[in-house]
Amino acid sequence: MERKYETMLNTINKILTAVDNAVWGIPLIVMILATGIYLTIRLKGLQLKKLPLAVKYMLSNESDGHTGDISSFAALCTALSATIGTGNIVGVATAIVAGGPGALFWMVMAAVVGTATKYAEGLLAIKYRTVAEDGHVVGGPFYYIENGMGKQWRWLGKIFAFFGLCVGLMGIGTFTQINGITSAVNNFFDPNNLHTVVILGRTYSWSVVIAGILLTLVVAFVVIGGLKRISSVSQVVVPFMAVAYVFCALLILILNYKAIPGAVMEILEGAFGLRAVAGGALGAMIVAMQKGIARGIFSNEAGLGSAPIAAAAAQSSEPVKQGLISMLGTVIDTIIICTMTGLSIIITGSWNVGLDGVAVTTRAFQVGLPFPAQISSCILMLCLVFFAFTTILGWDYYSERCLDYLTHNNARAVKIFRWIYIACVFIGPYMTLSAVWTIADIFNGLMAIPNLIALLALSGVIVSETRKYFDKLEK
Repeated sequence: MERKYETMLNTINKILTAVDNAVWGIPLIVMILATGIYLTIRLKGLQLKKLPLAVKYMLSNESDGHTGDISSFAALCTALSATIGTGNIVGVATAIVAGGPGALFWMVMAAVVGTATKYAEGLLAIKYRTVAEDGHVVGGPFYYIENGMGKQWRWLGKIFAFFGLCVGLMGIGTFTQINGITSAVNNFFDPNNLHTVVILGRTYSWSVVIAGILLTLVVAFVVIGGLKRISSVSQVVVPFMAVAYVFCALLILILNYKAIPGAVMEILEGAFGLRAVAGGALGAMIVAMQKGIARGIFSNEAGLGSAPIAAAAAQSSEPVKQGLISMLGTVIDTIIICTMTGLSIIITGSWNVGLDGVAVTTRAFQVGLPFPAQISSCILMLCLVFFAFTTILGWDYYSERCLDYLTHNNARAVKIFRWIYIACVFIGPYMTLSAVWTIADIFNGLMAIPNLIALLALSGVIVSETRKYFDKLEK
């Protein structure tokens, strides 16, 4: 029985891997980078020049419009709750193990140009949002596709919404997050799997089962409360968990500062295949680029079109202002948090010792922090639990808005969906790690394509709105 089950899983994994390689091939990587570079050029490096202003807007946390459900800061926290997750801990580790240290370079480069992409998404979200019949504000790529590009492009908005729904149910939102949480809990409480139970022919630790059930119950309590409950939880949890994690990662870097220059050289050499054997430089570079960009997109979601769904709910009447606040999500998520995670893994040599997933980052914390191994593992476990928990909440909201668009704001469909979403969280711990991440990658890629088309088509609007705002600001 168990052997047949394993054979079936291996077959499924091979099929998924083939599809993943096709979706995340050179064309999509080029499209994501090209869109970010194109917007960066047209906006004249706005993400760098206006970064201080963006921080000022974020800290002020002011509502400048009556339309909207939550504050701009709450919208950013909701977006961050969906982006700061296992991608920052497990995803970075997976990318470096698969693509070498060079993957971190491409992850950061994708984030730098992706910041312009995120700005554009936030701007368009406010400009083209609409008010539903029940009074709540809705927006995101499906609305700026339909309202910006024209009704004849509604089919493209529906494609985005469908894949967005799939990402939430079977990608970023559920399987990867709960799988990451239960793996971390298991590594801490029962690393040798001494206390087990057999479920559907497979053996699982009781720590996995109990953690899965408890998290499912908490998720159910929050998501049933809708956006306002999700955003209120996110505003408390997201800043706290981000600061706590950054402090730990920064402590590792400070205590191991002598190893940082060597790690940076290793990253640069790996990024361009300089350490590969003769004739394999290009191949090594492509692998590093593919893994780095794919995991980077998974982490910060720049280009995916998820963040503008949250941005559209902000109580802001100014598209540019919300765009600036939205772009900080990529800065915080990838340029700060993912970079720190990656450096911690590389300087502690945790990426090439035969470990995978959360075990890689756990070892980095155990080696790098000046605490007993158990305490370091506990710190990482708690960070991962909170990271992944808020991502589950954020992606429930995104998925609901996608369903809203597909069903023309059918409230009954949304209520049914919430229970399906909770069910997916419940079964997530029992999915295989490789299958989980592969499914997530596939849907991420498919979701990004319609959004990137819209950003390129509406780039003139983005530039025009930006120019008008800053001209007015300078007067």
